Amino acid sequence: MIAVPPIETGPTMNLRDLKYLVTLADLKHFGRAAEACFVSQPTLSTQIRKLEEELEVTIIERAPRKVMLTPAGREIVDRARRVLADVEQLREIARRSRDPEAGTVRLGLFPTLAPYLLPHVVPGIRQRFPRLELLLVEEKTNEILNRIHDGRLDAGVLALPLPGHDDQLHVEPLFNEPFVLAVPEGHPFTQRASIAASDLAGRDLLLLEEGHCLREQALDVCHLSGASERTGFRATSLETLRQMVASNVGMTLLPTLAIKPPVPPPEHIRLIRFSGKAPYRRIALVWRRSSAMDDFLKKLAEVLRALPESLLDPAKP
Repeated sequence: MIAVPPIETGPTMNLRDLKYLVTLADLKHFGRAAEACFVSQPTLSTQIRKLEEELEVTIIERAPRKVMLTPAGREIVDRARRVLADVEQLREIARRSRDPEAGTVRLGLFPTLAPYLLPHVVPGIRQRFPRLELLLVEEKTNEILNRIHDGRLDAGVLALPLPGHDDQLHVEPLFNEPFVLAVPEGHPFTQRASIAASDLAGRDLLLLEEGHCLREQALDVCHLSGASERTGFRATSLETLRQMVASNVGMTLLPTLAIKPPVPPPEHIRLIRFSGKAPYRRIALVWRRSSAMDDFLKKLAEVLRALPESLLDPAKP
């Protein structure tokens, strides 16, 4: 007869403590993490200590006014994110089985698209999915992708191509958005109804700072047309770019949705459309291939794709 050793019992980690840990890793501050988790700072600190004792490893490097992860801590936090995402997927499967078009969807959009697209699509989403809670997050592309991967976002509306090759993501194309050229009043291009992309050869364009996908799209246009970046100026937002053009600093590319109502007509700026095949950016809805929301997100993509043609035509008001 083989003797089976008794199973050791003791304290076990729980999802709450993993959430505390991930929140602390994100905010890097015990007080703010405790506030985000709706607990006192001593409670959060105690639970993190217990987690370290149970795992017999130091997760958090505690320094005055600074919270850092140890090398082991970084691996544990990455795994904890995946555990929490998997648990959320289980809950989502249960919710969707009860009502496929209800529940919460966390959708990420990048800053040079979100404020210009949302007024045109949110009413349609509310009408098509009246029981849906839509949580919108505006972030740069890389951060949206990080949040999709670790389960903090369900999907993202992003520009293609995505940085890097990622076969874990499903990409559902939505529409192509043409660019227009924004120039100051009095610029020679204002004498024309339209220009060719090749007319930008040898010209300088004002661009956004690093990290914005619109910057990369504009650089692609520069490379194709022979234009270059205006050195010494990098804007933090599309609205800053507009102001720079209005102040006669230079010219830039604007996506078509950013010039359509309810955006007011820009003062001291002329918008010049491109003749022939205008430069454009490709917009898609992106989500994890493993997502329990796959069927629903395809329906959401249909709503996002159903923009009136006039909204994507620079020549139409």
